[in-house]
Amino acid sequence: MTVSTPASRTDPAAAPLAGIGTRRRAWLSGGLAVALTAGLAGCGFHMRGPLVLPFTSMRTNLSERSDLGRDLRGQLTASGVRLEPPSAPAGQPLPRVDVVMDVLTERRERVVLGMTSVGQVNEVELRVHFRFRVRTPAGRDLIPELELVQEREQSYNEALVVGKDAEELLLFRDMESDIVRQVMRRLAAIKGL
Repeated sequence: MTVSTPASRTDPAAAPLAGIGTRRRAWLSGGLAVALTAGLAGCGFHMRGPLVLPFTSMRTNLSERSDLGRDLRGQLTASGVRLEPPSAPAGQPLPRVDVVMDVLTERRERVVLGMTSVGQVNEVELRVHFRFRVRTPAGRDLIPELELVQEREQSYNEALVVGKDAEELLLFRDMESDIVRQVMRRLAAIKGL
């Protein structure tokens, strides 16, 4: 006959904490978290904040209705950039800006990759296209016309339509977030303003 004993009596790793009260254990855990955070800071790790951009104002036709456009506008604003619309109200001059971003294409695609023998879709590819350019107000290209494309494959099952639709939306949002990060890195690397 075997008798099971609490882990604190048989496990040598648990022995040092066995006699410690709950309050003291919480303090030790908090101290360990502070020590780990200090260790990470000491090695050069830091949370990524808004990028420092080489300009403070931009005229752009970024959509306020698309998720990608809203995210990119938010990142630009968080980096201290003043955004101006592509055109001024009738009879008023355009405000002076440092750079102009022209969004040429922004679209989502859903392409069927595979079908079952009875013609039901079982695999799709999701794509996000974002084509843009950045120039000075005088027309000199800072970032020549560039298309960023993200792709993700997704299995599909018509019996799980609601879940697959939610998964599709999450995949599109993930791809758009990745494109926003890529655009911001390219904007931060602009030289010669």
